[in-house]
Amino acid sequence: MSDTKTDKKDVQGELKDAASQIWLAGLGALSAVEEGGSKLFKDLVEKGKGYESRSREAFDSAKGRVEEAAEKAKSSAENAWEKAQSQLDDSITSALHRFGVPTRDEIATLTKRVEELTAVVEQLKPQKTSVSK
Repeated sequence: MSDTKTDKKDVQGELKDAASQIWLAGLGALSAVEEGGSKLFKDLVEKGKGYESRSREAFDSAKGRVEEAAEKAKSSAENAWEKAQSQLDDSITSALHRFGVPTRDEIATLTKRVEELTAVVEQLKPQKTSVSK
């Protein structure tokens, strides 16, 4: 019977040792996951920093190209508008000349000439009155 008792103690000891080893293996696995998780987290942070830098550079480059294209389009549109406006002005001026209508500049020139002639006439008027006396 002592053999049976010894066998029970041996089995209990072996079970206790096995349970202890399983427990320690679980703790070791947990520790490995924590270390690996921490390292993985750090690696992801570093990769994120690199990606952010590259994506910002790409964004800034694309933004610069878009702004440059927009400026060229604006300039081209302004030039086209000025050209169209100039052509329209020329067409209107030409049509007005065909109908004998003077341009603004021609009217201004004529107005200035009339004012000059009026001044000359005003200067001549007193001379006529003094000559006729």
